[in-house]
Amino acid sequence: MSPKTPIDALFKAWIPDPKRVGEAEEHLAKILDPFGIGKAIVEMQVAWLTHPQDLTDALARFTRDLEQLQMHLWNQTTGAEKEEPVKAVEGDERFADPMWTELPAFSAMKQYYLLVTRWLQDTLYHTPGVPARDKRKATFWVRQWLNAIAPSNYLLTNPVAIQKFFETGGESMVSGLKHWLDDLRVGDVQMVERSGFQVGKNLATTPGAVVYRNELLEVIHYAATTDKVREIPIVIIAPWINKFYILDLNPRKSLVRFLTDQGFSVFITSWKNPGPNLAHTSFDDYMLKGVLQAIEVARAVGGAPRVHAVGYCLGGTTLAALMAWLNREHPREEDVPVAHWTLFTTLVDFSRPGAIEVFIDEDSIEGLEEVMRNQGYLDGREMGRAFRMLRSNSLIWYYFVHGYLYGETPPAFDVLYWNTDVTRLPAAMHGFYLREFYLKNKLIQKDAVTLAGHPIDFGLIRQPLYAVGCEEDHIAPWKATYSLGGRIPAPARYTLSSSGHILGIVNPPVTPPKRWYWTGPIRHDASADEWLKAQQRIQGTWWEDWVAWLNEGCGELKDPLSLVTAEYPRLAEAPGLYVLES
Repeated sequence: MSPKTPIDALFKAWIPDPKRVGEAEEHLAKILDPFGIGKAIVEMQVAWLTHPQDLTDALARFTRDLEQLQMHLWNQTTGAEKEEPVKAVEGDERFADPMWTELPAFSAMKQYYLLVTRWLQDTLYHTPGVPARDKRKATFWVRQWLNAIAPSNYLLTNPVAIQKFFETGGESMVSGLKHWLDDLRVGDVQMVERSGFQVGKNLATTPGAVVYRNELLEVIHYAATTDKVREIPIVIIAPWINKFYILDLNPRKSLVRFLTDQGFSVFITSWKNPGPNLAHTSFDDYMLKGVLQAIEVARAVGGAPRVHAVGYCLGGTTLAALMAWLNREHPREEDVPVAHWTLFTTLVDFSRPGAIEVFIDEDSIEGLEEVMRNQGYLDGREMGRAFRMLRSNSLIWYYFVHGYLYGETPPAFDVLYWNTDVTRLPAAMHGFYLREFYLKNKLIQKDAVTLAGHPIDFGLIRQPLYAVGCEEDHIAPWKATYSLGGRIPAPARYTLSSSGHILGIVNPPVTPPKRWYWTGPIRHDASADEWLKAQQRIQGTWWEDWVAWLNEGCGELKDPLSLVTAEYPRLAEAPGLYVLES
């Protein structure tokens, strides 16, 4: 019915439908807070206000601890006490310098900061009536703010920065200003001095040739370094978040060179750095046009009916999905083109995804999808910033303080250079991966997700597996990477390496050994903790144990085949062209 008078029409225009008002508010919230950060924190506040007794108890504990600290500081001024009641945890480099303890004013400032920080985080984490996932998310974002306001991050509240200022006659601040201007141009706090590195010159130098190229990847075949090689070639599926040469940094650290020196024929994937033109590239494409295609190339060039496939991180997740797909596609085991396989720090069960969980919920994924719809991809720099936030004190504020306040030039470190040499991720593939695997955890569920026409069931996989996890991995927690071995009917061996997601894998033999590992068969009736209790710690690198396992299954030694063939000619020298794309 139309309005009776012009006044009615005016009121209808100015008093909108409440439903439309709600939709507008929701839309505005997504614009202002696309990842739901403010929403999570407000929910925590409301939860505490609806539990007044719990809130009173928490505030009483804080008041008591604060009074005790104030009493200690008063006694410290009179010389009655010297020991600090509130100490930085071991490994907290922000307050490692003795001046933070020896100078009373800075000691007091540090202790007040640590007391408030710990109380606030602990209180948020124990918010009554809020799901654990929401508590972890809110606590994470509050921790980012607490890390940002640490007294170590500011000139006048950092005794080390003040001392350096006077010792250098202000030169430390001048250098710091230059570093800040450089970072401003780059758009990020830089962790590494980049000028000393060049891919193909002093990084990724193992000799080889690109023998295949399509719109998604190049396949590199490395030259043999031994008189004889094993019959079954090795195909390494690198992750596509960063570039493949983390496995070929330099001759000493290169896993690729280590394998060729042990008598293996090695192939590796070098992924295309996608732009908007690949926005609609799917996970199926990465699995079939990428991983499976690399396997087929290695079979043809290597002259072998089957290969040993290796997947690292996301490359491993795709390889695991492909293994289930292949076993569905080929009922006869001998028709599967992979004889056995290895996974490095790979998740297929995303129920415990580690610290990255704070970015995995409906609000966060919707925010990312909006970004990716607008540009056709997710910029690797954006993902890199997210990963740095997981350890912001060591990966952001450390470089902020040392670069801007101390005036120090970032180190020239090859791993850090690789870490900043980021890639992009196609919108369709990455959105599917986040939503179906991380958010809904469908990959691990039997037949819950269909890829390239086949439902995925890890219970079909019959090829022996060697899996590697890392003790300090915050991206793919080792107990989560352990779980796949117990879900496949094939024999599985698990190795736990010391260190984290990168250095636990880039783990060459050195004398004396710097690291250690545990290894042994996976028992289907044993949890990760039970498995670990049954293993002995071995000093050294797991690379040697892996090679011994590979030697048992990769066939006899034979003369090396040609690096290239008529069907797969030399398209470029290693490391190829795609790795150079920015």
